[in-house]
Amino acid sequence: MNSTARRSSARRAIATLSIAAIAALGLAACSSSGGTNSSSSKVGVALIVKTTTNPYFVAMEDAAKAAAKKDGVSLTLAAGKKDGDATTQIQAIEDSISRGDKGILITPTDNTVNSAIAKARKAGLYVIALDTAPDPANAVDITFATDNRAAGVAIGKWAAAQLDGKKAVIGLVDLFSNQVASVDYDRDQGFLAGMGIPLNDANKNGDEAPSGKYTGGKGGDYVIAGNQPSNGDEADGRTAMETELSKNPNINVVYAINEPAAFGAYEALKAAGKEKSTILVAIDGGCTGVKEVSQGIIGATSQQYPSQMAQLGMEAIVKLAKTGKKPTTSAGLDFFNTGSKLITDKPVDGLPSITSAAGTQTCWGN
Repeated sequence: MNSTARRSSARRAIATLSIAAIAALGLAACSSSGGTNSSSSKVGVALIVKTTTNPYFVAMEDAAKAAAKKDGVSLTLAAGKKDGDATTQIQAIEDSISRGDKGILITPTDNTVNSAIAKARKAGLYVIALDTAPDPANAVDITFATDNRAAGVAIGKWAAAQLDGKKAVIGLVDLFSNQVASVDYDRDQGFLAGMGIPLNDANKNGDEAPSGKYTGGKGGDYVIAGNQPSNGDEADGRTAMETELSKNPNINVVYAINEPAAFGAYEALKAAGKEKSTILVAIDGGCTGVKEVSQGIIGATSQQYPSQMAQLGMEAIVKLAKTGKKPTTSAGLDFFNTGSKLITDKPVDGLPSITSAAGTQTCWGN
């Protein structure tokens, strides 16, 4: 073969290799879609929490990061600026769709995020709710959460027992006043049911009879002094309690949506000289809250397990990506129940509970 022919043959070989390389790159780009980040072969997951101003959700993020490291997941974190910030959550869902994530773990702030979740599911993402079940429950693929209704019932039964038949003047420190979230009405209505107060709409706060008889404990008369929103925040919890005390200074039972709100309520009660004569209950079971039980600030709290919620959610998406197997709900429920335990140093006969010392060992863990 002469030199001209050899050069021509070499050019044809290089061209053939270039076309093959371009085709290979194209195939590689296609294979990165359909559930993994386009920039990585790792499974892509977004964790979208309500806010990181609440240590509860920080614990959830920490657990998700540990699980992502263990399973080689590409994890993206997002959070609302405050509890109730649906706009930021919706944008984070849109971003997850654009990245081509395999799934989303979300603590939905309220039902206004449902349409964005539906868009994500239509795009092929597997969406798991953590902590707060959406309404309807099938707005997501599955929920990993505390049975918030049962957690509320437990603190309601405990509070009724402490009254020993005395009249209950109840102040309810809820989450929202102008937004609807299942965690809000499940806990509030569960507490009232535990007290033995008849409910009207079990999925709506504030529509029960303002006075009547409670049947929990020894039973007695009750008056509901009012419902005030706290946004799950300490400062707003104090404002909520101050507002309720201004309307009815005889409040002697306080339910709070969570422990930050409960501590805010305690500060208002203390300023009014009523902290020792008022029964204060909450739901969370965080390390700070359990310490407040040991100090007598909170009488009882229902401990839940956000770290487990995040771990189970991450494992479910990874398993789905690798095997195609989907998680299932707990028997008789439309979500997977991660459990709760009543924490108190004043146990009630027939009501299962653990001490604050025991609760310290399990606060927000498994």
